[in-house]
Amino acid sequence: MTIDERRTLEALRDDPALLPSSEEDTGDFNFGDVWNGTESLPISHAGGEFSDLARDVLGDVWKIQNGTRGVRRVDNRTRRDRVLRRNEAFTKQIPAMTDAYLGWSLEKSKMGHRSFFDQFHNEELDEGSEWAMTVIDAFFAEKVILKISSTDHTVASALVRQGVLPCSPISPVVGITIEALELYRVAHLRSPHLSVQAFVKTMSDLHGVEFHRHLSRQFSIAFDLYLQIRRCVAAMVAKALQRDSPNWRLKHGCPACSYVLANEEQLTFKMLYAMDGNDSLKRVLRRSLDDDDTLGISSELPTGQIFTSDRYLSRTFVDQFIRDLPSATGDESTPADNGCEGRWKNMDDTKTKKAWGIYDETGVFVAVCCHGFCLLVADMVQSGELAKYPLAVVARLLDVFDDGLGGGYDIGCQFKVTLDNSSLGPLVRSMNHTCLVGAFHGHAHRRLCQLFLLTTYIKGLGIEDLKTCERTFSKSNSLASSLRYASVFHRQQAIDSYFEHNDDFEVYGNLSDFLHNNYKQALDILANGNAVLPNMMRDLGVADDTVFERWLDEEKAYLKGLTREPEEETLQMEYWQKLVNMKASSIALDTAMAMFSMDSHHETASYDTQVRTTRKAESTRRHVVEDYERNLKLVQALECKLEVITCWVPEDAEWQKAGRLVANRRYQRALDRLEGLVVARIFELTKMNRVGTGYKLRKHIVKALQTRSVAIRSALNTYNTVATAMSPPRQMLKWEEVVDYAFLADFDLLRNARADVSQVPWSTPGARSAMDLYFKMCRAQEEISRLNVEIRRLVTSIRDEDNYLRTCEDQLMFLSPALAHQLAIHRNTRGRFNARHLKRLHDISTLPGFSGTLVPGLSARMGLGESASVPDVIPVYVSTDNIPTDNPSSPVLRADTHEDLDEEEREDEIAEEVYRNLQDVLLVTDDFARLELNDNLVDLS
Repeated sequence: MTIDERRTLEALRDDPALLPSSEEDTGDFNFGDVWNGTESLPISHAGGEFSDLARDVLGDVWKIQNGTRGVRRVDNRTRRDRVLRRNEAFTKQIPAMTDAYLGWSLEKSKMGHRSFFDQFHNEELDEGSEWAMTVIDAFFAEKVILKISSTDHTVASALVRQGVLPCSPISPVVGITIEALELYRVAHLRSPHLSVQAFVKTMSDLHGVEFHRHLSRQFSIAFDLYLQIRRCVAAMVAKALQRDSPNWRLKHGCPACSYVLANEEQLTFKMLYAMDGNDSLKRVLRRSLDDDDTLGISSELPTGQIFTSDRYLSRTFVDQFIRDLPSATGDESTPADNGCEGRWKNMDDTKTKKAWGIYDETGVFVAVCCHGFCLLVADMVQSGELAKYPLAVVARLLDVFDDGLGGGYDIGCQFKVTLDNSSLGPLVRSMNHTCLVGAFHGHAHRRLCQLFLLTTYIKGLGIEDLKTCERTFSKSNSLASSLRYASVFHRQQAIDSYFEHNDDFEVYGNLSDFLHNNYKQALDILANGNAVLPNMMRDLGVADDTVFERWLDEEKAYLKGLTREPEEETLQMEYWQKLVNMKASSIALDTAMAMFSMDSHHETASYDTQVRTTRKAESTRRHVVEDYERNLKLVQALECKLEVITCWVPEDAEWQKAGRLVANRRYQRALDRLEGLVVARIFELTKMNRVGTGYKLRKHIVKALQTRSVAIRSALNTYNTVATAMSPPRQMLKWEEVVDYAFLADFDLLRNARADVSQVPWSTPGARSAMDLYFKMCRAQEEISRLNVEIRRLVTSIRDEDNYLRTCEDQLMFLSPALAHQLAIHRNTRGRFNARHLKRLHDISTLPGFSGTLVPGLSARMGLGESASVPDVIPVYVSTDNIPTDNPSSPVLRADTHEDLDEEEREDEIAEEVYRNLQDVLLVTDDFARLELNDNLVDLS
């Protein structure tokens, strides 16, 4: 360990100002609790939080201990002004550069040039002004002289017209080719781990030159400019197609969900979606340190860039629902006491309100349709997964899609209560919104919750598992490393670009495979069920499959009965307990009065002692009097509620009956809890060992059972304690006996419960298997009906969309050839997959048991911009009025020097190096701590 590393570690441990105070409840995550072991370190799938926290905790310690390296403090004001002026100058020129980009793209498609340098070396220079600059391509970099014609509005637009994006808005000396920027854009979307710096270093290696920091900054400036131009072009295409309304993408993103046809079969759920939070895509909030080493205000550099997207929910919209806190519900379909609450961190408000203070955005909350298309994204800001995020998602979806929605959420049981009691409650009930629990998380919920909300038992749901978010996050987590220190603008831009690309090239490209696999799976379930279920019903002596529905209702009623005591018994036991309390307080009052009389005649003690004794006796007497009067009032209130005419005495039969109930109460409660946990464990073990359960689902069930086994052990200890206190003592159980139980019939303990279900038909293993197979067959038949609708929607959408776009392209060809070319690119984005989709849909039609049709239908929507409507494009032109002319001598904005750009890169690189060293030190320290702990355990043993 080096001296610097040792000093850094000592600073971390000894300086109390560097650690958050455990006495202050600020809502931020307390790193001190991690050190003392009282709280675990919450790490996302993407990782990196440890490094970020260590960097934030030390603050200026790095700057102090690394001051000898010559690190100079960045002048944020100078840098801020430079960045703001640069972005403002670029923004004013965007219309002219967009127009130039349209012309370049059209010319490139006509001439077929492969790269900028192929075009540059083959063309003859026309008359006009000349501009010398260095042009950087993916494989070449050369100093060239570009032409500026009289029709060019600015130098920047002249460069874009020739396929080069400048790195400075005024008097640029370096430019990046559009081909190089497009190469990085596509490569980064395919592999988000690829950073700008890594790509620039790759180009430097290919060029045979040394890498410098300013090269990365120059490339980033040009890349932001390129993405901004692309967004402007996309907006022009959408306006020309009359598809620029705020809700257009949301309504038409998934053809299988939203391309409704006339006279099609009505589905139980118009659309199924899943939503969940993900804490990998965090962003560190840069803050300055005050003189007292406390965190100060934000030191984020304003860039003047604001990102807008119809996919993102604004913070203002989300914060509307911050006051909609969870509360109890009167809905009979959901138990009032949520037994699942302790199993999910995002059900606990005290945990979700906590957030790591070093982060501004702590993750994203995403909603995706059942096919995987991203519907909405909301930033989780300085908090965990609060209820306001799913509430905002539901509000927006209801506003766009109206009724008939089904939403899967890992805590759907608790969220249903929150939603019903929120300001959205009346709207949700009127639009028949259904809260669901996905199959991936369902088996971590208690059995009663599963019966009400699990996908297997919901009519009209099909075989959809509603675990689409997990598949989405498994890919989007690769964005985390590049977003941790990005600005707000760049983070949202990267997330939105990723989901847009994923929807167009991954989700839509695999849509027909999704439909094919689900259709085949549903047919296999039905084929297996038709062969097996009749034999199982014959063995059970069941003639009609409707009995399975009745058994399900009986199981619901039984499990609900275990959660609460009968109301009449509860009142009788409470009345008996208050009578006992009143009798005890009466005896205590008599004793206190007697002691008070004895103390008042005690004259041998000193005067001070007598005063203290008298005051103490008086206080005791007053307390017992108040206690007696309080118990008397409670007894009188319960007598009115129970309509008791004469107060019970120990000789009364009612007194003795209630006394036995009270004595048995704790035993029954311990028994009910143990029974409920074991019942759920038995049923889930049956699910886990059933043929057809996937590996990942099995692993998830195993983890849920491990948690539940801990609860069973605790409940078993409580039961044995109470059982030995009974008169006569009840049977005690051993842990080995409980964990070995396989079926309800083997669990003798259940016969001592209020209701013996060991002989009920639905509790036997054969009946359980038959029930589950029956409901799976019901869902499979529903899935086929839904897929028949979705397949025809996709076929019709492919035909209508292709015809509409081609007709619009032909109309624009005469009005705006450059925009028509962009429309052709837009048509090819998803159109490239149409041939594959039609082939895959044909494969579905050849499956034995296919009951749908591939004949296209008629769209139910014929409004402006709809695929089935009559095309009537609107020519869109770029307004180049009021664009400022270039004035290279203007003092307002000077060109960025290499030193300026190096300055913007240097601070992050040094900080990264320091916190990596710190992390190594802390990891080594943690290893020693673990070794010391193990040694202590060995000594104790």
